Amino acid sequence: MFMQTMKQTIRQSIIAARQKMAVAEHDEFSRRITRRILQLEAYNRAETVLGYMSFGAEFATLHWLQQALQAGKQILLPKVNSASKQLELYQVSDLQRDVAPGLWKIPEPLPERCNRVSDRQQLDFILLPGVAFARDGARLGYGGGFYDKLLARISPPAANEHPVLAAAAFSMQIIKDIPQEATDRKVEWLLTENEVIHCSTR
Repeated sequence: MFMQTMKQTIRQSIIAARQKMAVAEHDEFSRRITRRILQLEAYNRAETVLGYMSFGAEFATLHWLQQALQAGKQILLPKVNSASKQLELYQVSDLQRDVAPGLWKIPEPLPERCNRVSDRQQLDFILLPGVAFARDGARLGYGGGFYDKLLARISPPAANEHPVLAAAAFSMQIIKDIPQEATDRKVEWLLTENEVIHCSTR
């Protein structure tokens, strides 16, 4: 219980700080982060990319996703299955027509327009959302465990091949220490408006 309380305290603090960002600052920082992703060799090598549609004051992913599609990458986006409490993956080719607000008003793929992809689909690069991160790659999500369960299915720790795990965040989301549980996965790359942090080597 103590760890969960700590995590929730961090979430509330970071989300509140992020929501206070001025719109111009948020947009400029998002543009800088997008440039850093596009310059990352691990991303440029990737053919199949799992991203997400941002909401609220998160790093704005739309421009990055548009650039990825223009570069010819296969783009997958997650959709929440509310019955199973799992994320399902769909291939998206048009960010205007293929997505619509879903659970919690977060834009999600439309199943009638997009092909669902097997969890066994080869993935080269995953950009994970999150509330807070540490420089060692520790990630704090929103508390639902959706991405922890997804990563356990598509990239179990014992597997020989792993997609590159990365995250984009504003510098204010980088903190010294994040409590970790056995199911938590760390990211390899952390990209902010100010720097590219290589959190770990394989």
